[in-house]
Amino acid sequence: MMSRLEELTRAKGWLDSFRPLSADVADELRHRFEVRLTYHSTAIEGNTLTQSETQIVLEKGVTIGGKSVQEHLEVIGHKEALDFVLSLADDQNPISERMVREIHSLVMQGQGNGGTGAFRTLDVMAAGTEFRYPNHLHVPNLMAEYIEWLGTAIDMHPILRASEAHLRFVTIHPFKDGNGRVGRLLVNLVLLSAGYPIAVIPVERRAEYIESLVAAQGVGSRSSLDELVIDAVESSLREMLEVCTGATSPAQNQEDVRQWLAGES
Repeated sequence: MMSRLEELTRAKGWLDSFRPLSADVADELRHRFEVRLTYHSTAIEGNTLTQSETQIVLEKGVTIGGKSVQEHLEVIGHKEALDFVLSLADDQNPISERMVREIHSLVMQGQGNGGTGAFRTLDVMAAGTEFRYPNHLHVPNLMAEYIEWLGTAIDMHPILRASEAHLRFVTIHPFKDGNGRVGRLLVNLVLLSAGYPIAVIPVERRAEYIESLVAAQGVGSRSSLDELVIDAVESSLREMLEVCTGATSPAQNQEDVRQWLAGES
């Protein structure tokens, strides 16, 4: 795993060498990843809008026949929450509880589930397992500890920090609903703040993703979740570097990038 992290650190350095990206390239990449993350993250939770339908809803503001109002609101809320996360990453301020609550409020807005931005007031168990989330009375203290950890874990590799941030958050399960979507947005807030691209865990790997969380919460092994996040970051880095090498003047490390993209290094 460490060799892969070193490889991705090097690839992120190549991406940095292309920065600042031109407005056209930056807009194209942001648009791709916003739609993709919104589609996959909501689909993991059961939303049945396709990626193309998600794009139409977000870009055109039209409704898709045969799809529920709830599903439309889920993708709209996620997109607005992602926009907020992008602004937070640009500001480079430490992650606070207020930020987490606001992300949740945006994710859940208009969906009639109540408690947007408010911690749960009931005890719950993980669906399909015997794992019991912490007593709701402990959630405020656990979230305070979580925010403190985020502020002190700065020596961790950003990809591992993002993975652990997700695991810690969904294990606390602070909200009644929307914890998975918020958790995946927190993954990206950590990554974006460190200069990495948006990372998308694809819905096609949903079972593997759920199993990785179950394993981490059960026997304490985070390796499977780490690998999923590493895979997601690598996929995004490769796509961004492919776009950059095709859209900009040759850079000093262009050949190194080309070899990496071709699997030759």
